[in-house]
Amino acid sequence: SVHASGQGIDAGKKIVGRKRSIVTDTLGLLLAVLVTAASVQDSVAGTRLLDQVAADHPRVRKVWVDGGYRQHLVEHAATLGIDMEITARKPGTRGFTPIPKRWAVERTYGWLMLHRRLARDYETLHTRSEAVIHLAMTDLMARRITSENAISWRDPKKPAKRTNPG
Repeated sequence: SVHASGQGIDAGKKIVGRKRSIVTDTLGLLLAVLVTAASVQDSVAGTRLLDQVAADHPRVRKVWVDGGYRQHLVEHAATLGIDMEITARKPGTRGFTPIPKRWAVERTYGWLMLHRRLARDYETLHTRSEAVIHLAMTDLMARRITSENAISWRDPKKPAKRTNPG
């Protein structure tokens, strides 16, 4: 169970517990992850993620973020040599609309949620939760390299039973 000190409430996003923040490349592969209490402001988490990306991936020069980030984060990114562009929905847009560049991160969240351990936050420590996200991404990349497309719950030695409806 997660300790109360590691949890919080983000009323704007209607999240109780923790938030997972990630940075991906344009292919959707994980560059950095940060798990925080839900009450931590996005700009605080963004600052920590930017510092991590600048340290671990010094060749990153451009990032796209959603509209929840503030101008001071853009200025912090500039001090790290990173050009930050805030992507937002076009005014007047209603319903679901993929936001340019932002959809790559949302797609990665979707890939990560295929792993049962990440469907809920079972980890006590936020560092352990981050490690499980890294493991899930490692598994995803290994499956791509080996051309194993989907997670299979069947025994690979047994052929799948086929039913003939007609």
